[in-house]
Amino acid sequence: MSDTTTTPTTANKLVAEALGTFLLVFGSIGAALFAADFGTGSNGSSLGIGFIGVSLAFGLTLLAGIYTWGPISGGHFNPAVTFGLAAAGRFPWKDTPGYLIAQIVGGALATTLIVLIGIFGPSGWLAAAQDGGFASNGFGEQSPGGFGLGAAIVAEILFTAVFLLVILGVTHPQRGTAGFAGLAIGLTLTFIHLASIPIDNTSVNPARSIATAIYGGPAALGQLWVFIVFPLVGGLLAGFLHRALFESKGSVPPAPAEARVK
Repeated sequence: MSDTTTTPTTANKLVAEALGTFLLVFGSIGAALFAADFGTGSNGSSLGIGFIGVSLAFGLTLLAGIYTWGPISGGHFNPAVTFGLAAAGRFPWKDTPGYLIAQIVGGALATTLIVLIGIFGPSGWLAAAQDGGFASNGFGEQSPGGFGLGAAIVAEILFTAVFLLVILGVTHPQRGTAGFAGLAIGLTLTFIHLASIPIDNTSVNPARSIATAIYGGPAALGQLWVFIVFPLVGGLLAGFLHRALFESKGSVPPAPAEARVK
């Protein structure tokens, strides 16, 4: 008889997903809003962390979340990851709605607390952050580099697919790198942001996009559909592609035992 005392319950997993997504969004979007452009010092040098710092914030917060709550929920913290893992046969489709809701709630709570901090910040800081889109994703006039809708679509599909292919490779129970998986995944998210922040402020995560668009104003909300639909498309494509290319028939690791119990 198996020991069930250490088996995470569904509630445990959903709370872990919410907390992990909260950490990811709070740390990375907080870095983007509070520290990316902090002005210049008395000698004229920049005091902000810039694109590199924000990219590292995304990778480091994800890495921390994976090692903290990954053992409980699998450490998705991203609807596109959940969809991709389900498409690859690594996660039960029936459990995806709960994970998606937990991720969206965690992300929204993170930006809400950033707003709360902003309310007690310097006069005009919060209004300026919201006028600037609140670090939301965007294309056209809302793109940091002026890239259009087509560029945002291609970037979100491509970079999300790359992200999922790395995740599926390093977390394979027989071929994966076990304890180093979180490091590889965090570094991958860092390089994705380094490459794509100028295109559309980098989503590859609908929960992150929803969380910032809530406070980003009409333009951010109007373009949000792109950053929900196409990261999910990229995740699904990567999941199906990985399963077809790298998993021989019958070799897909089964869902955890508790997920198979009816």
